[in-house]
Amino acid sequence: MKAVILEDEQLIAKELMAKIRNVAPYLQDIEVLTSLKAAKKWLLHNEEPNVWIMDIQLSDGISFELFEHYQLKSPVIFTTAYDEFALKAFKSNGIDYLLKPIDESELSKALEKIKRTNLPINNEMDWGAIFSNYTSTKKQFKERIIIQVRNNWMPINTRDIACINKESIIYLYLSNGEKYPYEAQSLDEIEEMLDPRYFYRANRQTIVNLNAIKMVQQLDSQKLLLLLNISIKQSIDVSREKIPSFKKWFNQ
Repeated sequence: MKAVILEDEQLIAKELMAKIRNVAPYLQDIEVLTSLKAAKKWLLHNEEPNVWIMDIQLSDGISFELFEHYQLKSPVIFTTAYDEFALKAFKSNGIDYLLKPIDESELSKALEKIKRTNLPINNEMDWGAIFSNYTSTKKQFKERIIIQVRNNWMPINTRDIACINKESIIYLYLSNGEKYPYEAQSLDEIEEMLDPRYFYRANRQTIVNLNAIKMVQQLDSQKLLLLLNISIKQSIDVSREKIPSFKKWFNQ
């Protein structure tokens, strides 16, 4: 049997996968998708799994959007860090949900219920109403991300990130000068999470926070050099081609 996890926080996805293997060994095939975009592409080439486990709020939208484009019939367990929005609607329609941090015993109960009843999703439900009750259809950006420090999780508010830089691996540089490795597939993935009003992709290696820029220098090479409020190993430049878009963003 197959399960697909739709979760944009890789640390949470890894822990969820481990918990599934502990409580539901019959789900031998588990795949992780990290965005709506990835899920839509996956559905074009794969049959539905036996069960979906979907985070509601993703970096590039709300997981409910999948139901607007695909007639999904497999049972779904939603996960969420919020308990004030559509949870009653989920329960009244027979859909399971789990609050983060996910309790292994609750996960076991939800998966056992699906295994026992083989409950299909109700395609006649008013997904539009549930969607509007939960949040605006406006794209949601991350307010915090989770990093792993030794064996612990540490939440980082995105407003405290001065820049994200790809060196041998990806690092988060915080406004207080601290530096942490961050597990992500690419800067493209991180860029999708962040509010473009405050974060700009300066080049292939670096995303900068507007509030972390101390000065912008014009170079003879017709590039811009960004000086930040913190110390960073690599210089941050903006190419000539990107200068117009950077100026527009910087002068917002």
